[in-house]
Amino acid sequence: MKISVALCTYNGEQFIKEQIDSILNQTLSVHEIIICDDRSSDNTIEILEQYSVLNPEIFKIFINETNLRSVKNFEKAITLCTGDVIFLSDQDDIWSLNKVEDYINYFDKNSKIDVLASNGYCINEKSEVEEKYAIWDVPQFLSEKKVVFKYYELITEVGNIATGASMAFRKKILPEIIPFPIVKDFHHDEWIAIISSNKGAFELLNEKYFYYRIHNNQQVGGVFYNKTKKNKIMLTEVFNINEEKASLSSFKKRLKKLSTAYYRNQNIIKNNTAYNDLFKENKIQIELLFNKINKLMSKKYPFSSLVLKFTDKISNKRQLENK
Repeated sequence: MKISVALCTYNGEQFIKEQIDSILNQTLSVHEIIICDDRSSDNTIEILEQYSVLNPEIFKIFINETNLRSVKNFEKAITLCTGDVIFLSDQDDIWSLNKVEDYINYFDKNSKIDVLASNGYCINEKSEVEEKYAIWDVPQFLSEKKVVFKYYELITEVGNIATGASMAFRKKILPEIIPFPIVKDFHHDEWIAIISSNKGAFELLNEKYFYYRIHNNQQVGGVFYNKTKKNKIMLTEVFNINEEKASLSSFKKRLKKLSTAYYRNQNIIKNNTAYNDLFKENKIQIELLFNKINKLMSKKYPFSSLVLKFTDKISNKRQLENK
């Protein structure tokens, strides 16, 4: 089985060496590292070329003629990969040394799974681990409460739990996921997770296989929470979206996530992808859920709900079309 890594870079000189070293030192070696640089203006290219000289059979470096930005840059890198399994890599994280081996073993044993993601550690700019809860803990939290869930519903209705930095997939699914739609605040990893989970071909491993770096220049964040009982309860309540016993704060967060999901689906539909019917159905289901949660919240917190609806309407928060 040939293993590829799609690595996208842009002004990544500060952390790129740690990431590349962690890929090269895997217990199961990768066969190629496809790098698409989005016109870096720092020393990223020079660093990459040094690695390429030492590992010419592995590294293939492509410099974009124009700045593609993250989504289309990853699309380019992925399509240039020739491996049977493609790992996605950000430029500022670190992989656990057994990540590739364990993922490949999982793919070998689970033929119906096409896309894998995992839990991960939080690290700071000094590569120090910080103890945090992460959005990737949610499936485990729900399992602890014996809540039956589907990845597709979690991702499309509440929020994405699959991070591209942890993702790998079989190359055979490329016709299903390419091209990536361009939608504001919507990323390629969420698209891949939605399409694969819809057919039951997605899995998120609770083991931590990468170190996700928090720093000022990262493009996507907001995945970590202080490790408190309150935050664990909050994450569980928000993602356990059909649970009627929830705090007012959790109800409000659910409504916010549903309204965000509603407009995200609407914008994806405007892209006129092959999956338009799927996203139209998502919109319908989200609206039904939104109305259901509004009624539950009104019943449990009548006065607070009335005030919230009034203020939300004025500020245009937690609103759906014509609601």
